[in-house]
Amino acid sequence: MDYIIDVKGKKLGRLASEIAVILQGKKNPNYDRKSEGDDKVIVKNINDLEISPKKQIQKIYYRHTTQIGHLKEQSLGMLLEKKGPAGVLRKVVREMLPENKLRIRRMKKLIIE
Repeated sequence: MDYIIDVKGKKLGRLASEIAVILQGKKNPNYDRKSEGDDKVIVKNINDLEISPKKQIQKIYYRHTTQIGHLKEQSLGMLLEKKGPAGVLRKVVREMLPENKLRIRRMKKLIIE
């Protein structure tokens, strides 16, 4: 089943959690945690995504390069400038999905227009 979501007036976190639930297949009566699910999500009007200015400064994403002292940090505002709202939404949804081999297959079912 295809879910079409209009982003106008929606917050980033609430939208991402809704998308993550759909991609896992939890809204489907035939839900099985071992299957990738049949549902696709189509996101429209991504440029109207609401992100508060305070959150853009305070929200920090960390990653490590496995070298000693190489902890990298990036604020949400910097990520928004670099990847745009579509890239930010993909990153947030990806982090909300379980870390297993199905994550890549589920992310392919997220279509952002």
